[in-house]
Amino acid sequence: MFHASHARLEDLRAQIARIERGPVAAPGQTVSMGSAEIDSALPHGGLALGALHEIAGAGPDTEHGAAAALLTAGILSRIAGPVLWAMEYADLFAPGLAGAGLHPDRVVFAEAGKEVLATMEEGLRHPGLSAVVGEIGGRFGLIASRRLQLAAEQTGVLAIALRRSRRFDDPALMEPTAAMTRWLVAALPSLPALPHAPSVPGLGPALWRLTLTRCRGGAPGLWITEACDATGRVHLVPDLANGSVATTERLRA
Repeated sequence: MFHASHARLEDLRAQIARIERGPVAAPGQTVSMGSAEIDSALPHGGLALGALHEIAGAGPDTEHGAAAALLTAGILSRIAGPVLWAMEYADLFAPGLAGAGLHPDRVVFAEAGKEVLATMEEGLRHPGLSAVVGEIGGRFGLIASRRLQLAAEQTGVLAIALRRSRRFDDPALMEPTAAMTRWLVAALPSLPALPHAPSVPGLGPALWRLTLTRCRGGAPGLWITEACDATGRVHLVPDLANGSVATTERLRA
């Protein structure tokens, strides 16, 4: 009798805990990177939900940070629900996020100052959010990143650490973290508007170099893509008849 009552009580406690946590991402549930070719290179066919991922500009923040932020916005455009975006300084251009598919009405902007990590952890424990982004400058080591990874696992909320630095060779960006994937985004020169007729005036779409530097359970990779479109998707630079190989190799360098 006692054992049966105790079992029912534990079952009730577990049900209450699940209700309080809200919906949790199932193992293997993912969000697309916006490109089928890139998704196919990831272990689960996309970025795992309920996990921490890291995105950084592949150089000084003033040159490449916007590309990293737009890639983040493009990823979040494919997840339903509100997003918490924690930042140290209020320098985010919200209409730019809309141009990558993430409408500002979905985003709760938090100017957290030096408390970005604490704000992220608190947000990740809130089951009503679909994702939490934190703009992190300076060091972001294993202890802080593990706390965020554990918090994301508990609720199934996607966590993205958007690294920021004014230095091209900032050693803080090279330190190990608990992130499941780590990405570097570099803004590249646009190709001519008409690649087969480079003398025609005009610029083609903005280009990015996406480098997957670490992937738990997978291998690193590198892709040259067009920047996010209005739906948040990226497209690999197509093979062109004239000089496409040479152009791609130049952009990879």
